[in-house]
Amino acid sequence: MYPRLVIDLKKVKNNLDKTINMVKGSGCSLMIVTKGYCADMEIYKLLEASNIDYLADSRIQNLKKYGKTTKERVLLRLPMMSEAEEVVAHADLSLNSEIETIKELNKAAKTQNKKHKILQMIDLGDLREGIFFKDEDEIYNTVEEILKLTNIELFGLGVNLTCYGAVIPKKENLSLLVEIATKIEKRFNIKLQMLSGGNSSSVYLIGKNELPEGINNLRVGEAFLLGDETAYSQMLEEFHDDAFTLEAEIIELKEKQTVPIGETGVDAFGNKPVYEDLGIIKRAIIAVGRQDVDPDNLHPIDSKISILGASSDHLILNVNNTDKEYKVGDIVKFKLSYSSLLRATTSSAYVEKAYI
Repeated sequence: MYPRLVIDLKKVKNNLDKTINMVKGSGCSLMIVTKGYCADMEIYKLLEASNIDYLADSRIQNLKKYGKTTKERVLLRLPMMSEAEEVVAHADLSLNSEIETIKELNKAAKTQNKKHKILQMIDLGDLREGIFFKDEDEIYNTVEEILKLTNIELFGLGVNLTCYGAVIPKKENLSLLVEIATKIEKRFNIKLQMLSGGNSSSVYLIGKNELPEGINNLRVGEAFLLGDETAYSQMLEEFHDDAFTLEAEIIELKEKQTVPIGETGVDAFGNKPVYEDLGIIKRAIIAVGRQDVDPDNLHPIDSKISILGASSDHLILNVNNTDKEYKVGDIVKFKLSYSSLLRATTSSAYVEKAYI
């Protein structure tokens, strides 16, 4: 059945091995981020058999899937207070910024007779989660409160860059995290076990030998899945960018003009589209849409196909200049960027999976 996501497990394994060698070879522990493919269990088998250190996900529902595992489980998104019981039950470590939430985790850990580890997030300027790095009073006050909690272990500090503000990790800004950790350790006479220096946007620093001393963990998703570092979108050497491909079927093939007739307003998603007049062209409609994928981040393997637009259920293609004579029922294949992979796997009710 189509549409379907084809997962090449040999290529996934290659990328996994390369990621392990790169990250652990730099002296960092490795969290593999599993949300990009919605914690697929076939990929999980590869992770379980590897020597990665942590399985990390932003959804507690995905961490639940793993059941008993030899890897520690990490909740990446800041916990909701309402899910504290489940976080403690299904995650060994969570990323946090709010002391009131951490206190709820402490209560849940007491109830479950557990010690729950946390990374206190520090915002180095990307303006997503964490205590702002210049607010030393809040940092110290929060640490002081955490250290009073009987069932919480302050395991370390973490930072997130690139995801919201698109701030690129550099030796200069990541060194601020190391400086903050050093001050905390001296002030409170403690040792922080982990300084997590970000995600796939930080891996390029390994090759440049610019990852600051003291950063000893990275959280890697996209680089492992699609073979690119996300700071400058460069492919990593000997990684695959096509471990995941989308296949969808042509359901209409007709020659039409490219500019709609009549007064235009907004489309089904509230956007006002702009059309380029290409004259009369051959257009294919395939049975996949915005509900299933991010069409702006699909890349036809037939490079002479271009994407004209999409609705919730349809993707409209320009096949006017292709070498192949497409027909209704033919399958069109695409490579995916991260956002399309994420949406395709989340849309598992409509996008099937196949493994090779």
